[in-house]
Amino acid sequence: MSGPLRTTFVIIVALLVPIVPYVIIGELPGEQWLSSADDDAFAFGATGAALLVADVLLPIPSSIVGTLLAGRLGFISGFLWTWSGLCIGHIIGYGVGRTLLSGARAHLPETPTLLAVLVSRSLPILAEALTLTAGATRMSFAGFTGACLIGNFVYAFLLAANGAALIPGGLVGPVLVIPALLPAAGLWLWWRHRTRLATTRGNGRGQESERPR
Repeated sequence: MSGPLRTTFVIIVALLVPIVPYVIIGELPGEQWLSSADDDAFAFGATGAALLVADVLLPIPSSIVGTLLAGRLGFISGFLWTWSGLCIGHIIGYGVGRTLLSGARAHLPETPTLLAVLVSRSLPILAEALTLTAGATRMSFAGFTGACLIGNFVYAFLLAANGAALIPGGLVGPVLVIPALLPAAGLWLWWRHRTRLATTRGNGRGQESERPR
């Protein structure tokens, strides 16, 4: 397999890992799974965190799960379960990419930047794809983990604040709308990051071509 074909293959695999389960079975019933553990706070939290861990490979509605955790367990407990589940899941995804896709790393696109990893945490599919790509291209594990901890901290904080503030009051509409706005905000940050990166590279190439030879 030639270099370009191998690169295309790895990118497609990285994207299909989270997409295929969604196409086949749709979003898993996270709310129903959590409801089955209503009588035990620890079981409820652990179930929610386990769902978020699986989100890196399966179509779990992470924004809804995180919101429900805080709505039923309170802000602090919901935040901690959500944050830990997201972080563990992304670290596992990094390991999957590093183990299964690293053989083609010489032909992969450049390693994602830490800022890209950070701002993509709330973006469905893109967050998982970047996680797998970061592992496959052997991004620094310390750098990746740091970006995930910070990005998931902000994401989990917003979900927990949303659930803890609105679910007890029965404001179901805003509870569902606010998590839907988080990916939009993340996509806007991602677009700004890509635009600035492209501009910086374009300026750098322009300056290099103007140097006397």
